[in-house]
Amino acid sequence: MTGSSAADGRFRLGGLEVARAWRNRHAVTTSSRIPSQDRHDTLFLLNWRSRLGALIIPAVIASLTAPGATAAAANLVERSWQIAGLTRTALISELPAGKKAPLVFVFHGHGGSARQAARSFKLHELWPEARVIYPNGLPTPGVLTDPTGRRSGWQSKADSLGDRDLAFFDAIIGALKDEGILDPRQVYATGHSNGGAFVYLLWAERGETLTAIAPSAAVLRPEAATFQPKPVLHLAGMNDDLVKFAWQERMLDYVLRINGGGPRQTSTPGEIRYAPAERGKGALTVVLLHSGGHTFPSESAARIVAFFQSTKP
Repeated sequence: MTGSSAADGRFRLGGLEVARAWRNRHAVTTSSRIPSQDRHDTLFLLNWRSRLGALIIPAVIASLTAPGATAAAANLVERSWQIAGLTRTALISELPAGKKAPLVFVFHGHGGSARQAARSFKLHELWPEARVIYPNGLPTPGVLTDPTGRRSGWQSKADSLGDRDLAFFDAIIGALKDEGILDPRQVYATGHSNGGAFVYLLWAERGETLTAIAPSAAVLRPEAATFQPKPVLHLAGMNDDLVKFAWQERMLDYVLRINGGGPRQTSTPGEIRYAPAERGKGALTVVLLHSGGHTFPSESAARIVAFFQSTKP
């Protein structure tokens, strides 16, 4: 089954015809978008979580069972930076001194923490050869919740909150570069919800630093940002009641236009891939769907690692 190209503005996400309903400002119901055959495909795709264990890339499974993988779970240390009078902290997986390695940022959602993100994502366990960083956010007024900013989070657009979180990212990159342990060809970022939105903001504002990104349950106002093609994996829950799935569809429509996405290619259950329509132009876009709500399914972390590993220059 093939999907439409980016040229006509319609994209299939796991059997859904994603029309530009947002342009004419009326809702398109799920049933109206799914032909009978596509409904069958969608039900198949939404069962991907139950089948995932047998389909994870062997290299990722090997990393989980390799010697030292268990030890990596306890191999997180806290580091701090002084930035514009603020103390910023992050948990970082320790690697041998002086060792250059892939660098992976993992940003928690609004109200979360570095330790919570480490427990949820466990990327330091899944990819023990990488240097994984779990930064801590600061009290931040939320866009959808916590308007008074009592809980920790990340700036949602450029030129807000003094660009404190972009400065935090820059400080970490600069410190690792000065220490001689940054491989500039392998810098990745993922995050959930507000953390995923910040990942999209990093793509817009620090895209030249990033190799690939993997936001979860997140959107960013595209009219407020400038993007260049970049490998993207987007994770979405089709019953997300906070960051609505329809909003994420619109974001993905925009991402596919930036990356020059061609026809959809279904590779494994719940995963839809869009290679660039023109050879040598654009970048790969991967969409991971699950049937849940505003959650990060634990098994998705392995797919993120596999995606990052596949984009190594």
